[in-house]
Amino acid sequence: MIFDPIYLAILGISALLSLITAGMVKAQFARGRRVLIASGLRGVDVARRIMRDADIHDVEVVEHQGFLSDHYNPMTKTLALSPDVYHGTHAAAAGIAAHEVGHAIQHAAGYRPMWMRSAIVPIANIGSMIGPWLIIAGIMMGAAQGAGLGHGLAVSGVMLFGAATLFTLVTVPVEFNASNRAKERLIALGITRDGEEAQAVRGVLTAAGLTYVAAAIGSILQLLYWAMQAGLLGGRSSDE
Repeated sequence: MIFDPIYLAILGISALLSLITAGMVKAQFARGRRVLIASGLRGVDVARRIMRDADIHDVEVVEHQGFLSDHYNPMTKTLALSPDVYHGTHAAAAGIAAHEVGHAIQHAAGYRPMWMRSAIVPIANIGSMIGPWLIIAGIMMGAAQGAGLGHGLAVSGVMLFGAATLFTLVTVPVEFNASNRAKERLIALGITRDGEEAQAVRGVLTAAGLTYVAAAIGSILQLLYWAMQAGLLGGRSSDE
């Protein structure tokens, strides 16, 4: 099954989507770096300004090494910004910093999709690693017959991988919601202006959001493939 042309095609599509969206992010970030924001605020200052306006005072902003490694950790209430974003005074830095603050605002507001995503993380990590192997083991034990240990293993594997797919699906609205909050706050607080600055911010955040869409599409395709291989969608196992 690992060398099944259909499975290889799915992996190829997923890889292509990932490469395209990653390229879009890099291109939009490079464009955004050329647009200096009129307020002159660094990314770290943008983050603190928006959090202060949102009455969030318990989140620490730190510098984190790595290109575009920016993230918000709800467990430690830490907002980590990559060097270029932390120190940058351009539209790309402002957009990304504001986006991460958007996650902090989601956390403070009890945004349900974000909490759902956090709750899914442990089983999603297990599902992405173990799920396919349980399905393969089940197929080898006769899962397509619809009963017995093989069928049970295959169903368990599909369910576990389904959790990983659900994680990618929930991530999409969480990320786009954070971006929408970011764009709104940047304009409302006068950090960025309409026109070129707003367009540059929108370009970076839209490209970043599409990376999560690509990941969700790839995961859905793999889930459908494994479900068919396990005989759960009318598919046939490779040993029949």
